[in-house]
Amino acid sequence: MAVAGLGSRFVAVLVDHLLWGGGFLVLTLLSLAILPWIHVLGGLSPAWWMGVFLVAVFLIQWGYFTLFEAFWNGRTPGKRAAKIRVIHRSGRAIGFIEALARNLVRVVDYLPGFYAVGAIAIFCSRQHQRLGDLAAGTLVVRDREIETPHWGESGSRTFTAAAFTSVAPAASFMAPPHLGVSLSTAALDKLSGADLEVLEGFFARRLDMDLNTRAALAERIAMALRAKSGLEIPAGISVETFLEAIAHQLREVSRLR
Repeated sequence: MAVAGLGSRFVAVLVDHLLWGGGFLVLTLLSLAILPWIHVLGGLSPAWWMGVFLVAVFLIQWGYFTLFEAFWNGRTPGKRAAKIRVIHRSGRAIGFIEALARNLVRVVDYLPGFYAVGAIAIFCSRQHQRLGDLAAGTLVVRDREIETPHWGESGSRTFTAAAFTSVAPAASFMAPPHLGVSLSTAALDKLSGADLEVLEGFFARRLDMDLNTRAALAERIAMALRAKSGLEIPAGISVETFLEAIAHQLREVSRLR
């Protein structure tokens, strides 16, 4: 996937801030409407409601970006509009801790006003990372558009997917190649759940990648796993089949534990 540039990230931030500003405006108007009645009906001081208001503002400001990115596949509404998303540098989807880390540093990226420090960091970083991305080990990448077939039949998610789907009718009765690959259990024990997450992230996005990017990323992941585990690619199978075999056997080990 291509790394997102400053322009698409600016569009995403602008949309997100418009939505966030709308939520803040609604909260402010609601507070102004409720405040006169707090003391009369509840016997509470206005200072108590002001404290609740400030906590709510904090949660909206930091929770908006963190929760959307953590639980909406690296996207906020603005990122979805700009067709970009946040991923881990390894290629897997980010989790809550990474989303929280990159957004806590957002206050520094914002200085001295509207992401000036962040913009400078993006220009200076080879992979267009702001300080929050550097702290969390994340990248902002462009989503690859999914082509929709113009005919009535259901099709693959992308036209490149056809290159990896056998057209032979008999193929549907054959077991996937990776099921016939046997790997050393002792070597697999050196791999962890985090390695399986990296593999799952690659499998989830590979059909959306161009062939060169897909092959290069598969080779990079395979090289890292081989160095960590001591596994070697068996003769006669592709790099991706090797990765599929590792993932399959790691899932089986996790299921048995």
